[in-house]
Amino acid sequence: MLFNSIEFIFAFLPIAYAIFWTLQTANARYVWLTITGYVFYGWWDPRFCLLMAFSTLVSYLAGLGMLRSPVGSQARKMYLVVPITVDLALLGFFKYTNFALDTARSIVSVTGATLDVPHLDIILPIGISFYTFHTISYIVDAYRGTITPTRNFWEFSAYVSLFSQLVAGPIVRFRQIEQDLEQLATSSRTRWLGRGMSFFCIGLVEKVLIADTLAAMVDPSFTHWRELSTGGAWLAVLGYTFQLLFDFSGYSTMAVGLGYMFGIRIPQNFNSPYKSLNPSDFWERWHISLSSCLRDYLYIPLGGNRFGTVLTYRNLMFTMLFGGLWHGASWTFVFWGFYHGLLLCVYRVFRTSWDRLPQLVQQLSMFIAAMVGWVFFRAVSFAEALHILRIMVVPTAGSHFTDIDIRLVLVVMAIAAWWSMRGANPFEMKHEWTPTRRLALATAFGAGLALIVTARPSPFLYFQF
Repeated sequence: MLFNSIEFIFAFLPIAYAIFWTLQTANARYVWLTITGYVFYGWWDPRFCLLMAFSTLVSYLAGLGMLRSPVGSQARKMYLVVPITVDLALLGFFKYTNFALDTARSIVSVTGATLDVPHLDIILPIGISFYTFHTISYIVDAYRGTITPTRNFWEFSAYVSLFSQLVAGPIVRFRQIEQDLEQLATSSRTRWLGRGMSFFCIGLVEKVLIADTLAAMVDPSFTHWRELSTGGAWLAVLGYTFQLLFDFSGYSTMAVGLGYMFGIRIPQNFNSPYKSLNPSDFWERWHISLSSCLRDYLYIPLGGNRFGTVLTYRNLMFTMLFGGLWHGASWTFVFWGFYHGLLLCVYRVFRTSWDRLPQLVQQLSMFIAAMVGWVFFRAVSFAEALHILRIMVVPTAGSHFTDIDIRLVLVVMAIAAWWSMRGANPFEMKHEWTPTRRLALATAFGAGLALIVTARPSPFLYFQF
């Protein structure tokens, strides 16, 4: 089910909201959040609800085991290793099996031999990367003593299956919303309702009015990448650069709004990343929930920057390579991770000189560097990515592809550029319902609904991860 769909806005959300606030106890609300989460997730394919339920049960039982195991004991280590192994095995099978087989075939073919291994018909469950991170972070935090595992199964199940952030993040750690979950029985329905509705409306604008408008130009352009002109390539890449931000930021903003509506504060996931002045700044602003997880659960355990320059660079590269692979089972994603790891390493070498540059130069340079990386993120092959980058710098005849007026595309792109590079992000905006703000949000929400009604709802880009 999509946030930007008629059935969600006019059926699922009102029913989920109304019943939730009629329930009087925390446990009843945990159960209801679990039910709504599974209905929301099962709307796509109910078979994979069993997979999420299994992962939830394994991690919950491991948490109970840690409550009974002394710190440093072998049993406690077992309760850490077993659920993480199970989670990674499930993720690896569904997401990376064919990638591994295809890679093996390619390597063998270089020697002139053939590897007769079929391409398996495996369906990738939506959101598996996100809820796997939820369960793994819970287990690791419990092992470290950062959190005390909950004894209430329904509380943990509600955390894993919380529909507002289930299939595309943010990656919410248990400790970030534990207090709100514990106080769910005494939450006030009206305390954050206005703020939640404001966030949801802003996210809908980001997704439907900006990201989807740009997608109408970007998608056919990348489909016909061999026929693009230099101008068409620049339009496609710039368009995708803004489409990806507003698509994912829109989802995260709506998720935050939905969390507020149900008494749960979901943390910020985007902090104006195109205002970044350097690669380090970029990763403190882009997909914050993922970058902080990679930092806390991979980079720092590897040693971080504590053991000298060479090992710091190794840890940075390994972390970013893993981050690229997490996004997708493709070597273009791995290269995108390598590319950003290289940017981080180069910045560490030239940091003093770079930071002396005018801020506008730093911001534009980082924006271009990120944009180059998005070419590999969007392309389905290295041939496509390299061709697009080449024609962006070598004047080439061709065309651009769009089903909508190019003037509308340029206007929307200009709005996206200003909003992302100079404007306030949703967490910097005021959310009081003044008459002017009511009118603005109502107009924007109405425009978004009009597009939803007249066009097929567009899935969020990060559903594929």
